[in-house]
Amino acid sequence: MNLSICIDAVFHGVDTVEAMKRVKVAGYSAFEFWAWWDKDIEAIATEKQRLGLNIAAFCTKFISLVDRTQHPVFLEGLKESINAAKLLDCRFLITQSGANTGAPRTEQRETMLECLKQAAPMLEQAGITLLLEPLNEVRDHQGIFLVRSDETVDILERLSSPNVKCLFDIYHQQISEGDVITNIRQYLPYIGHFHCAGNPGRNELYSGELHYGNVFTAIQEMGYSGHIGLEYFPKDLVEKGLQYAFEC
Repeated sequence: MNLSICIDAVFHGVDTVEAMKRVKVAGYSAFEFWAWWDKDIEAIATEKQRLGLNIAAFCTKFISLVDRTQHPVFLEGLKESINAAKLLDCRFLITQSGANTGAPRTEQRETMLECLKQAAPMLEQAGITLLLEPLNEVRDHQGIFLVRSDETVDILERLSSPNVKCLFDIYHQQISEGDVITNIRQYLPYIGHFHCAGNPGRNELYSGELHYGNVFTAIQEMGYSGHIGLEYFPKDLVEKGLQYAFEC
């Protein structure tokens, strides 16, 4: 199981380079983060090499995919993010849909698809995969457009690009739709990355209603070889939660 620590969550408030050191001390070989544009990416690149760590993923700029007027801004931000990914030797960028515009869902899906069709050649040429992440609108992201894995996969099927996949956040999808193992099994060919946290609370994996030992075992048995990002906010000692994730 390839686990990655989201340092902006697990080490919230800690300096980036210091958080990277803690990733290494904890025995992990990969990390990820949210925004790159508010960080010293040259320092990250240097420390990453010194520590022998990999970067599993980070976000592209948070621009709406469902607002057609924002597509040029999104594509420019994606171009900048691809350049950052090349510098950091990272092959995965994360995006979300943006807020629901109030237009019919079919229209917003078409708008998103138009933008992704423009993005796909850039990604394919760069050898980088864009991860489209549905989020829950019940608790954490009120007003977000894309919330379910089935709708995400419908868009990806129509796009048909190997460089745009789904980020299946187990925490978000437990809230949005439940039945996570069945949905992962059904949609695994379209999934390029996972996130996880306990629910409710978005804390350690041993908190809440999800049995992550079973979930991780199922993902392994399906043959998934990518990363699973630990994107939770610790309530207990950080080392305790990270050790538990290792043992799942």
